[in-house]
Amino acid sequence: MFDRATAQCCNQDRACRDSTGDPGPHRLRSRVVGGVSALLTLPPSVDHPSSGSESHLPNVPGTPALIDPRGPRFAAALTTLVLAAALITGSGALLAAQTLVFALGATLGLRFSPYGLLYRTLVRPRLGPPGELEDERPPRFAQAVGFAFGAVGTIGYLVGPSWLGVAACALALAAAFLNAAFGYCLGCEVYLLLVRSRGRLDHG
Repeated sequence: MFDRATAQCCNQDRACRDSTGDPGPHRLRSRVVGGVSALLTLPPSVDHPSSGSESHLPNVPGTPALIDPRGPRFAAALTTLVLAAALITGSGALLAAQTLVFALGATLGLRFSPYGLLYRTLVRPRLGPPGELEDERPPRFAQAVGFAFGAVGTIGYLVGPSWLGVAACALALAAAFLNAAFGYCLGCEVYLLLVRSRGRLDHG
C-alpha cells in the first residue's frame, strides 16, 4: 500500500519544511496548482494506526488525512467508465465533467469528492473495515495530475485540435484503468518521486 511507501519517504525527508503563504486566488486552476504545491511539502512523520476507519489526527498540526485505500480504487473504476465514454463519443462536455471531479478531489480531498462521497455513503457501509489505511496525499496529487490531463483534453475537444483531446483523454484513461484494475497509481508514484527529489535538494 502507498501508506507504507509514503511513511518511508516521510522518514527520509524529515528535514522538509511545511509550506506556508497566503491563499491564492479563488479561481479553480489556481487552487489546484496551490494544492499541488502544498501536497509536495511533507511534515515530520508521526505514528498512525495501520487499520480502522478513515481518520484525521487534528491534535497533531500538519498530520495528513488517512483514508480507506479502497476508496480511490472505486473512484478510479468510475473514472475509467466516464473517460472511456468520453473517448468513444468524443464528448468534450463529458470530459469536462470528469475534469471537474478531478479538481474537487485535488482541492477538497478524496473523501469529499463526488466519487469519494458515493463510496462513503453507498459502498463503504457494506464492507468490512480496511486492513490498513493510506496517506491521502499521493492519490490526491494523482487527482491534480488527472485534472491537468482532463483540462488539456477538454480544450482539445471543445476548441481544437481534436487529436489533443483524444490523446489527453486516452492517457488519463490508461492511468485510471491501471489503478482500477491493478491498484497501480501512476500519479502516486510520481508524487513519491517528487518528494524524494525535493528531500535530496533540501539536504544538498
